[in-house]
Amino acid sequence: MAMKTPKTSKSKSHSNGNGNGNGKLGKTEYLERLASMQLELSAAAQWLQAKGLRLVVLIEGRDTAGKGGVISALSETLNPRQCRTVALGKPTEPERSQWYFQRYVAHLPSAGEIALFDRSWYNRAGVEAVMGFCSPAQTASFLKQAPVFEKLLVEDGILLFKYWLTVDQAQQEQRFTERLADPLKRWKLSPIDLDARRLYKQYGEARERMLKATHTKHAPWTLVDFNDQRRGRLTLIRHLLDHLPDVRVPQARIKFPPLAHKPLLEQFSGKLKPLPSL
Repeated sequence: MAMKTPKTSKSKSHSNGNGNGNGKLGKTEYLERLASMQLELSAAAQWLQAKGLRLVVLIEGRDTAGKGGVISALSETLNPRQCRTVALGKPTEPERSQWYFQRYVAHLPSAGEIALFDRSWYNRAGVEAVMGFCSPAQTASFLKQAPVFEKLLVEDGILLFKYWLTVDQAQQEQRFTERLADPLKRWKLSPIDLDARRLYKQYGEARERMLKATHTKHAPWTLVDFNDQRRGRLTLIRHLLDHLPDVRVPQARIKFPPLAHKPLLEQFSGKLKPLPSL
């Protein structure tokens, strides 16, 4: 089955922080729409497995854009043995001496698998470049090599999708404030996050250089408005599904006869017992 050709979707202008101007999407409507898409994702995952294909989805964007949330929405109903999230920390000393792409290659999917990258090799064009973690020469080399690297992946049969999540600074500020106030989200804050506030414009300039150098016919970028994260998730998932074949793999029939006896209770003969229920 031939793949549909991905198209680049540019985010619309938005100054009020409400994304596409339709207002914030309510939770009930969001979950209803997401549920139907997750059924399609399940069918797509079965098709990938049946055909032995490999899917790579790169999720990039500013701090607080919503990368983790959309990856959860994509993966939460899929088999974790088939679909995995790749979220690498800073490189180790040995990794710093390797070819830049080398540590990412180890996390590419095998036949039938899906790899969702929560940030990716594009760290070099973004945070590393803006924060001075790499030299301008290293950034320039990356921008030259990335299209070649991605062409090799695509020519080898990998289905590659690259998404950039857009968010205005007013929304970013609000989300930073929420993280600061919520003990369950405090772990998401780091000194680099705080620098992202001060360097918002510089990150935008780095993103533009990246898009100009790496938006190619074989591996295009798709921009998704994430000022409203719920709408953003649905928009991204819909785009991904629309660019995968709508194929249903025949399901094997599983016989499920009734038990030949009454259901049994769990029994423990030793000292170990289940904890008292709360």
